[in-house]
Amino acid sequence: MTEVEFVVVEPDNRNLRELIARLDEELLARYPHETIYVVDFDDPKVKEMTFVVAYLHGTAVACGGLRPLDYMSLNSPSMELKRFYVDSGCRKLGIATRMLLFLEEKAIAAGYGEIRLETGIKQPEAIGLYVKHGYRPIELFGPYVGDPDSLCYGKILKQG
Repeated sequence: MTEVEFVVVEPDNRNLRELIARLDEELLARYPHETIYVVDFDDPKVKEMTFVVAYLHGTAVACGGLRPLDYMSLNSPSMELKRFYVDSGCRKLGIATRMLLFLEEKAIAAGYGEIRLETGIKQPEAIGLYVKHGYRPIELFGPYVGDPDSLCYGKILKQG
């Protein structure tokens, strides 16, 4: 198994920002700019988010974030998976699966009962990952309502 270290980082972490910039480049190649839902790092609420960077042999190769949602679903607080990305040269090594499970554990430990996410219709690899790990299609929510390029998924987390 590939040796990967997952580190919770602050929003201003240089490695996190570089990985997110690479993610944005990939998304811009697939979608119009207005359908890319970035994280506003100038928003004070970004401090409420949990960001993780995955390091393979000391090199930052993946990132992901969790953002608390302002509403309850099924009487349980929810988080949104954001900015989930694995460098193209490190895909198919199991890093995405392990990072997703790591983030789910972080959400459970923080008392959240559900993770929701948005992905695009032109990202079959991402859709496959989420479905494989129990995420099911849900109605578009929040800023994604009405976006024909968006698909939303959710997963109820098992506590304890």
